[in-house]
Amino acid sequence: MPDHYYTENPNSAHDERRVAVNALGNDLTFVTDAGVFSRDGLDRGTEVLLDALPPLAGRVLDLGCGWGAVGVALGKRYPALDIVMTDINSRAVELARRNLAENGVRATVLQGDGFDAVEGRFDAVVTNPPIRAGKAVVYGLFARARDYLTPEGALYVVIRKQQGAPSALKYLKEIYGQAETVDRASGFHVLRARL
Repeated sequence: MPDHYYTENPNSAHDERRVAVNALGNDLTFVTDAGVFSRDGLDRGTEVLLDALPPLAGRVLDLGCGWGAVGVALGKRYPALDIVMTDINSRAVELARRNLAENGVRATVLQGDGFDAVEGRFDAVVTNPPIRAGKAVVYGLFARARDYLTPEGALYVVIRKQQGAPSALKYLKEIYGQAETVDRASGFHVLRARL
């Protein structure tokens, strides 16, 4: 059975690639590999998510960081951020660490399923969720994020309309005090939820 990007320890043969990305006004270089999400470069959903984020401050969690696109881009743009990055995939975690060093960005990278390795509260939780892991997993991440936000914090999510953005927004409105669509592009919706 082939690995999924949410596999804890991928068995697929390594096939490292270097990709150049312009994100948040910075030219960045990343190493990607087989067995991780979007190994060919920055996926359109993550690009839409990054472009929709307001200026961030304080402590930020890149939930399901993959090879590190969001955390690295945010850290390069906002060097004062206290960034924590987490992913279940051991290969992705190692790549994220390498890519932080490659781009001169400071952040903490942890391996864990969802919030299992994370402590404390965050001013923003940012995620391109693992849609292929299923609705129960994704909605579980949305619900758990509430417990990790500061009172003024926000959860930012990108989801393709065809993959359930309208129903995700409805669910976020049920479990958070406020939820809204803050941007749409290329079929992707960026949702923001706040307590």
